[in-house]
Amino acid sequence: MNFISKISLLLLVILTSCHSSAQKKDDFKKSIDSIIQNANPKFNGTVLISQNGKTLYSKAEGFSNFETRTPIKMDTQFEIMSNSKLIAAVLLLLEVEKGKVDLNAPIKKYLPELKQTWADSVTVHQLLNHSHGIVDLQKPLAFKPGTQFKYGNLNYSLIGKIVEFTTKKSYTEVSESLFKKLKMNHTFCYSADKTQNLATGYDNNKNTLTPLKFGFINNNNLGADGVISTVSDLAIWNNNLHKGKILKPESYKLLTKNTILSQHNFFGKEKQPYGYGIRIVEEDNVKYLGHTGLGGDGFSSVNLYFPESDVSFIAMENQMPQDADLFYITEFKIKNFLLKSDLIKKNNSQNGKK
Repeated sequence: MNFISKISLLLLVILTSCHSSAQKKDDFKKSIDSIIQNANPKFNGTVLISQNGKTLYSKAEGFSNFETRTPIKMDTQFEIMSNSKLIAAVLLLLEVEKGKVDLNAPIKKYLPELKQTWADSVTVHQLLNHSHGIVDLQKPLAFKPGTQFKYGNLNYSLIGKIVEFTTKKSYTEVSESLFKKLKMNHTFCYSADKTQNLATGYDNNKNTLTPLKFGFINNNNLGADGVISTVSDLAIWNNNLHKGKILKPESYKLLTKNTILSQHNFFGKEKQPYGYGIRIVEEDNVKYLGHTGLGGDGFSSVNLYFPESDVSFIAMENQMPQDADLFYITEFKIKNFLLKSDLIKKNNSQNGKK
């Protein structure tokens, strides 16, 4: 083969490779578009998938307000509900790094206003991983702290109060200072007079939407449910948190350590490890970290991070189905598609492969 023939063959290989890569990317987008377009109930929100900090897929679908027919855009803001808990856990671990909080100390140390006897036995760690046993501030514990997982909001409201106690600042000040540092410019803590570009939340009953305006979030539960954000800003959050740009390595290990097992339908029928405001999941030989958020004012959110592939999948909707079987149904299908895609690296160590 002469020199010109070799060059021609090389160019052909390169062009074929580029075409194949472009084709795969196009097929990837078409597959997710199909999931969204065929969703029932209709998908109404935003989706972002990124890798190595770069957006691979983004979609804004539906209306941020159906009464005014205002379209959803990629910078439309949503209440992220329980995805706020991870942020609260990170803020508290930053206080641990400063030596201001001991995770194994009783919460009474940081919440002296609590007069209940159990405040001397429940630890900060147990608040963070939902193993505290608190069901109501005025009631006895439901179980011995540290023995069971019982998901709730009250404990993360208390986490927010501990952050305020140790920083001597409001939870809003502390969290928004971090958001500003990370350039999460569309993220803030909810307040009635600061809605910016916030979508209206809706109750969805068989695709009949009713706006919800009763104000689930207040100053007392900001640590549990109080953050307003966008899919792009949560991608920034993931890119910083999971790459060591917020917490020290030892703190990040605490955050993502398996401290207790819990079950959630979005992540499967089996119990999965839970850390501090985040689940650590092994599914289809793929490890990923994440959480869901739902309820309150008619919003839902999913934030997943696949560390081996450096991929984030984030979705937000301003609707909440009345039928619990339909919670996160579109997001669930996208997650399952990603797990089977070439984008996500499989962990084959369980099969004796490297």
